[in-house]
Amino acid sequence: MDSSEIRQNFDRFRILIIGRANAGKTTILQRVCKTRENPEIYDRAGKKIDPAVLMASRERGVHDIENEMVFQSNQGFIFHDSRGFEAGGQFEFDKVKAFIGRRSKKRRLSDQIHVIWYCIPMDEDARSFTEAEAKFFSQCDTGSVAVMVLFTKFDALYDDEFAELTSNGVSRKDAQTLASQHAKEAFANGPQLKLLYDHKNNPRPPRCHVCLPDMDKDDADCGMLIERTAETLDDDTLKQMFVSTQRSNLELCMRYAVEITLAQHLDFSKTISSRISGKSDCQIVNELGLWFPHSS
Repeated sequence: MDSSEIRQNFDRFRILIIGRANAGKTTILQRVCKTRENPEIYDRAGKKIDPAVLMASRERGVHDIENEMVFQSNQGFIFHDSRGFEAGGQFEFDKVKAFIGRRSKKRRLSDQIHVIWYCIPMDEDARSFTEAEAKFFSQCDTGSVAVMVLFTKFDALYDDEFAELTSNGVSRKDAQTLASQHAKEAFANGPQLKLLYDHKNNPRPPRCHVCLPDMDKDDADCGMLIERTAETLDDDTLKQMFVSTQRSNLELCMRYAVEITLAQHLDFSKTISSRISGKSDCQIVNELGLWFPHSS
């Protein structure tokens, strides 16, 4: 697809977010969309669902993965929510597989799922993979859709390291400083990642993972999630749509505009003053601008 046609044919970036109850999914989406407001929910026909009706459905255990979550602060993202597979229920697992399969067959790129964020909380009661999560990564074929694991509530591990450090005689002040780094190092060498990326027992591992601490704080930074998602997308059209839709990292827009678009128009065999060739300056500027649509 020509870059000038991207916005005409591909106006929304669609993300499936999966995770157990209380995994912090909504908080993460709020950070990505830079808001504290709850999303508006639309059914598969595009009709807005009344919050009271939605709550009543949830209380009855009814959940439609086809419903679209949209934050008014950034309507370029569409999120689909799966409740996860807490009970290991085959029904919910099959529903997610079917949803991914249906979306992959959509003709319009904007109707397909573009990335999957799988949330695994690291708080006190949930630090190991459930049977259902193991099933997803061993049995769920997502095709070309990139899957990323988001280790949410990662700051819960800081408390463990803080307690360990102080019990070994480290002052509380120093332990507070060292706890986060110790937690990251211990996790990097721990059993969770070894299991997650074990190709022998886990034939469909994620593309990558991101550790997300302190997402509930006012100054929470989701920059690493944004950067890793952009890096994970190996299709330039998807990458451009994602980067230009997010509004958390202007530097990321600049970086990819230079690395991908500008680099395509540089002839390094020529002198600096005559390197840009082929298209007019105006065309090149327009293509660069596609990485920054929200700033226009």
